[in-house]
Formats: sequence, C-alpha cells, structure tokens
Amino acid sequence: MAEDTEQPVVERRGFLPIETNAFDRVFIAVLLFVALHLFWMRLVESVLPLGVATVLSLILGAIIVARG
Repeated sequence: MAEDTEQPVVERRGFLPIETNAFDRVFIAVLLFVALHLFWMRLVESVLPLGVATVLSLILGAIIVARG
C-alpha cells in the first residue's frame, strides 16, 4: 500500500505581524477589500469613483497574498 504523505501547512513570517499560511493571507486580503470599499463609499466616492478603490484593493490584496 502507498504511504499517506501529508504535506505540512507552511506558515511563514512576512511583513504581517503574525505567522500566516496562504488561506490566512487571502482572508485578510478579502477583509481589506470589503473594509476599503465601505470606507470609500462613505467618505471618498463623491471625489473618486469606486473603481479606484477596486484597483487599489486588488493591488494591496496581491501584495498581502504574495509577501504578507
């Protein structure tokens, strides 16, 4: 029979102040996406369109997932 080889969850330290795995970083990026959009709709949308917040949050999310 083949041996069960479990891959350990790889936790690492990036610029975030906690040890995270890939799921944690994606979850933090999604929370940032939602929070930034709510903030934007409340305070900034009269000056800049919501698309700017989307692009900004996608860039920040990609940075968090890749290097967080």
